[in-house]
Formats: sequence, C-alpha cells, structure tokens
Amino acid sequence: MSGKVLVLNQNYEAMSICNVQRAVILLFLGKAELISANDSRLVYSISSSMPFPTIVRLRVYIKVPYKKIVLSRKNIFRRDNHKCAYCHRSDLPLTVDHITPRSKGGDDSWENLVTACVKCNNKKGDRLPDEAKMPLTKKPSKPSHITFMKHFIGRVDDDWKPYLYMN
Repeated sequence: MSGKVLVLNQNYEAMSICNVQRAVILLFLGKAELISANDSRLVYSISSSMPFPTIVRLRVYIKVPYKKIVLSRKNIFRRDNHKCAYCHRSDLPLTVDHITPRSKGGDDSWENLVTACVKCNNKKGDRLPDEAKMPLTKKPSKPSHITFMKHFIGRVDDDWKPYLYMN
C-alpha cells in the first residue's frame, strides 16, 4: 500500500498529502469521499476491495490556520530549487545572499534573500545586483504551502495538477 494521496478540504483546496493506508481509513470511516483513483490497482480487505485512492476530499470543512512557511536557510534553498539565483548552477557549494546587503538597509525577508553559490556571493560582495552587473534569474517571493507541497512529493500525479494550480 505504498503511494501518496492528495487530501482536499471540503472546498477542494489542497490540504496535505497522506499515505494510502490513512486515505483508506478516512474513506472507510466516512470522513472522506473518493475523488480520483488508480483503476489499475485495488486495495483488498477480507471481505471486499476498493479502488486505490489518489485524491480524497474531506466531507466536513476543516478550518486550517494560516500556513506560515518559516523563513530559514533550508526553506530558502528549497524555494530556489537548490540553484544559484545569479548563475543558476547547483553543482557548487551554496549559501544565502542578501540582495540588498544589510549594510545598505537590507533585511532578512523572503523578498531579500536568495540562494547563491559561494563564487557569485563573493563576486557580488557588498553591492546591489545592478552595481555588480549580476542580474537575478528570477525575482524572489514568499512561497505558499502548495509550493512546498510540490517539493515534498517530487513527481506530481496528473490528476493532482488542477488542485495544485499546475495546469
């Protein structure tokens, strides 16, 4: 029963990912309904069988507190896909760089921190990217919990894409 199942709130918002065993328990207890299943596989019990779930939806709306992503070195690397924001390489040792250096009033925020290789970070030094003639490959922003869900699961099932805003 290995596999991952996308769990949707009653309003079809992606909430989390669980294993197949947990999804089957939610279905069996009537707490969730089956939205999508892998028709080529079945889950068997002593007296019955059911389709192998890939997406389930909770029957009751669960109020989820705001899902705040903690600003940390690990999460910045994850957001930037472990690639340098300047040269886009991932084969060099990586560090965190302030786009606007602290000495020039830069703060520790999602919009001011990026992943950078040590070489680019040293080359940029205590300057702005424009001053160092090192443009960013993309503008950094605060990630959503769905972004991190995508990183956690790796390969995304085609059935999940509409619910993870990947059309």
